[in-house]
Amino acid sequence: MDIEKINSYGQEMIECLKLKTSPVAVKLIPTGNPVPEGMKKVDEAMRHCQLVDRVRRTGEEFYTLGEDQMCKGGAGAMGLGALPPKVASGEFYLKGLKQFSTQGAARRTIDMVPKMPPNSTEAVLYAPLEKTTFTPDVVVVICTPKQVMMLTQAIMYKAGGRLEASFAGKQSVCSDAVVQAYKDGKVGVTVGCSGSRSYTKIADEEMIMGIPVELLADVVSGLKEICPK
Repeated sequence: MDIEKINSYGQEMIECLKLKTSPVAVKLIPTGNPVPEGMKKVDEAMRHCQLVDRVRRTGEEFYTLGEDQMCKGGAGAMGLGALPPKVASGEFYLKGLKQFSTQGAARRTIDMVPKMPPNSTEAVLYAPLEKTTFTPDVVVVICTPKQVMMLTQAIMYKAGGRLEASFAGKQSVCSDAVVQAYKDGKVGVTVGCSGSRSYTKIADEEMIMGIPVELLADVVSGLKEICPK
């Protein structure tokens, strides 16, 4: 897909939806493949959700390696290594966060979290969609429920149907918004998680949508039809 066209899609999304921050282009570089020449490395270790939130607000473009991802649960979900044993087993969510009644309930939930194969990703790239220099795999939009509604209507404009959402309030910006959209090729909506709500400036009244790049043109085309003129 032409980069200039992708940039124009980003600008049109901002204008149609009246977004206050940018849609974020995210790309998973498979293991063994190079990072685009000239792209800068992030300047500090942060969580994936923090990186997305930073880019949507600052307009920066950079790449990260596993060492730059502070949340190893999110990094593992995206294939930058593997899930830490206590996360994979559910122990962290049971004993650490006290969000489940049993470890079995926690493990069952984590087993169903979308994830890439361990060590399948070399690097993750981030950029504001309207200025990205690379073709993303997924576009992450953090916005209000009304704007999610409009994006949903835009998705439905061409062929109709229904949008199916799958989330558990765990590993939301990494697994739900990026990995699920990347693997399934479908738009997904998620509500955030304890980490992304604690460590970022994502507002209580904001939600998250992940859009596979293959569907971006149809989404923007639909938006242009349903947005108020």
